[in-house]
Amino acid sequence: MKASDVMTTKVISIRPDATLTEMIKLMLDHRISGLPVVSDDGKLVGVVTEGDCLRRAETGTEVKRSFWRDLLTGSETLANEYIRTHGRKVSEVMTGDPISVSPDMELSEVIHIMEKNRIKRVPVVKDGTVVGILSRANLLQTLSGLVRSTSVDDSDTDIRKNVITALGTLPWAANEFLNVTVKDGVVDLWGCYTAYRQDEAAVVATENVPGVKQVRNHLSWVDPMSGTVVYSPDEKASLARA
Repeated sequence: MKASDVMTTKVISIRPDATLTEMIKLMLDHRISGLPVVSDDGKLVGVVTEGDCLRRAETGTEVKRSFWRDLLTGSETLANEYIRTHGRKVSEVMTGDPISVSPDMELSEVIHIMEKNRIKRVPVVKDGTVVGILSRANLLQTLSGLVRSTSVDDSDTDIRKNVITALGTLPWAANEFLNVTVKDGVVDLWGCYTAYRQDEAAVVATENVPGVKQVRNHLSWVDPMSGTVVYSPDEKASLARA
């Protein structure tokens, strides 16, 4: 199995000259905790996460040292810390030269990289351009569908591509919130939607893709006004049986 088999292809990104306010709003609006930072020509230049906002002057959480420890800390380190805790642009708080993987990289190698570097998500890059994001959530979603084998055959790969394409033709669908996994022709839809019956429409669109044997709906409705998350139909049924 490769990175391209499980990654999320609808990538929410941000420019390095965007403001911190824009970055925070984008994360909150899309309910994500990290963003790839891309240049004007679409090349990956960094990654910014919610962790980059933990130490901020506004909240009084910046690193504090004694006078003597400040003297022992290098000037470059102190300057970098000041920029990250007081910076107003994404380029000032992001991690530059981020770790990335290729779409063809084996999943075992991707997991090794994530574990070694203690990261929760990794951009998937082809020719310098971000084509997907692979997160721990993607790995769990994939694992849930692999009950008999750890391999994905060619037909499942084609079905996943065709389902993603079909969902992409629905202009009113919140496709950036969706992810698709396929095993033996059974499609699992993951993520959330923000308007009435969007999930049902996504299921119908998926059912019309050749080769799809069954669609399992794990999509959760998110109230755009309150941010309240409601269980998916399949989750509701599971809870009712419990």
